[in-house]
Amino acid sequence: MADPDMGRSNDSDQIPPLIGGTAQSARSAAAVTQVRGLLRRDKAPKEKLPKLPPGRWLREVGWRHLLGIVVAIFALYPVVWILSASVNELDTLAGARLIPASWSLDNYREIFSNPALNPFLTWLWNSWKVALLAASFNVLLAAMAAYAFSRFRFRGRRMGLLTLLLLQVFPQFLMFIAIFLILQRIGIVFPALGLNTHLGLVLVYLGGAVGFNTFLIKGFMDSVPTSLDESARVDGAGPTLIFWRIIVPLVRPILAVIFIITLVNTFSEFLLARTLLRSTEQLTYAVGLQTYTLAEYGSKWGSLAAGAVVGALPVVLTFLVAQRAIVSGLTQGSVKG
Repeated sequence: MADPDMGRSNDSDQIPPLIGGTAQSARSAAAVTQVRGLLRRDKAPKEKLPKLPPGRWLREVGWRHLLGIVVAIFALYPVVWILSASVNELDTLAGARLIPASWSLDNYREIFSNPALNPFLTWLWNSWKVALLAASFNVLLAAMAAYAFSRFRFRGRRMGLLTLLLLQVFPQFLMFIAIFLILQRIGIVFPALGLNTHLGLVLVYLGGAVGFNTFLIKGFMDSVPTSLDESARVDGAGPTLIFWRIIVPLVRPILAVIFIITLVNTFSEFLLARTLLRSTEQLTYAVGLQTYTLAEYGSKWGSLAAGAVVGALPVVLTFLVAQRAIVSGLTQGSVKG
């Protein structure tokens, strides 16, 4: 006699389908749930390593901690002193102490109280303007030059790269007289690019940093596969379109690194700005701070310290925000892939 349940599946073996789904989707959901449960389980506690004897710990691990503490103290000691001097009521170096006996914010009020004689905010704006222009044009010119050296093959290519590196050996302050005379003669024809102008200072900054940045970006571009360029050429793209649509987005990390480093270095540059800028309204932040040490009735070291703290805050914040981009940009192009 035939079993009435023959040919009929057991209800316990069936998997109820999801709403709007099938039994297969229900099994997939059950598997996902099971995997999630396994992932959520508490991991087994790691086995603790035995403690090292004091002598061995000092030889293998402890000296690194001591070295780190010494380096941290060496780096933070000047910062603590400049913060202390900025709130110290005694406006002299002789009576300055790491922990001032009395403190006030008069030095910070002083740098903003006399805009006619010491236009501190104008100096800050001049520095940011010059730094942003120099960093932007530096990245643009260096990226274009690096693209030419990385993707094109032409006569003199290798010699051009070696020349760019060789020029970086000689610091710019060795060419002060030549730069001064060149800008003086350019100012006769184009006053906007001569002495005591921000555009002239930007041009000088561009000539000193483009070479090294070109070599740095070129190494990063070499890690980008040339097959992407070939695919774009098949689709009818020219060198300009390939550069802007393919290469630039892929090398964006190193461009951001060069922009930030150039911005910070240009913002705090002193020697060239001191040589090429004359009027008080055209001075940059670093050169303007020097005027506090040339006061008529004595140097204003407290005001100098307060101005240094205020001007350094944006730079510190820029580094804190972009530190991951700086590290990733410098390391991603180190290995050619």
